[in-house]
Amino acid sequence: MSGPATDRLRITEIFLSLQGETSTVGLPTVFVRLTGCPLRCQYCDTAYAFSGGEQIALDTIVSAVAAYGVEHVTVTGGEPLAQRNVLPLMIRLCDQGLNVSLETSGALDVSEVDPRVARIVDFKTPGSGEVKRNLWSNVEHCGSHDQAKFVICDRADYEWARLNCDTHRLSERFGEVLFSPSASELPARNLADWIVEDRLKVRMQVQLHKLLWGDLPGV
Repeated sequence: MSGPATDRLRITEIFLSLQGETSTVGLPTVFVRLTGCPLRCQYCDTAYAFSGGEQIALDTIVSAVAAYGVEHVTVTGGEPLAQRNVLPLMIRLCDQGLNVSLETSGALDVSEVDPRVARIVDFKTPGSGEVKRNLWSNVEHCGSHDQAKFVICDRADYEWARLNCDTHRLSERFGEVLFSPSASELPARNLADWIVEDRLKVRMQVQLHKLLWGDLPGV
């Protein structure tokens, strides 16, 4: 590992899998999982990324991603935007001709993210325990290249998400709006039935990677 500390990121893992969610679901994708997150959502399935990790130079990260030989890369966490050096990392990945997406909460400013990056903004529902952290001004910085996401824990979360989709005109601002059931709290069938009944202009998604490999790191 080389380079000054200002040219590094704390990384939990870099791995190849299938994208389990979003508009590129099912495609081979390299995941760069950063360490650390200022939020504590009660349903979080990546708490192992809250601490630890290894300081790795940006050049080394880019080389590791390129070595997998696939065109899609997702920068995730934890919360990637909690580390400022993620911004130049994403620029470098885009400059390599890769299709880059960022999985981020709705709590941190996305305005400085390279516009070539697809921003997957996970707005926090009341059931998450972190609803007060949502930074709704992020909506103004997103467009048809980006996606808004809600993890739904119960019917109250569903109604809250519906209301905020309308209030913030998310289907107009974002390329897609994604609704996901909280795996341990809401049967996927229930969410599907609600969406169909209300004819919502949203994409329902389940976590394909977990259906295939279970709830394990590195998949």
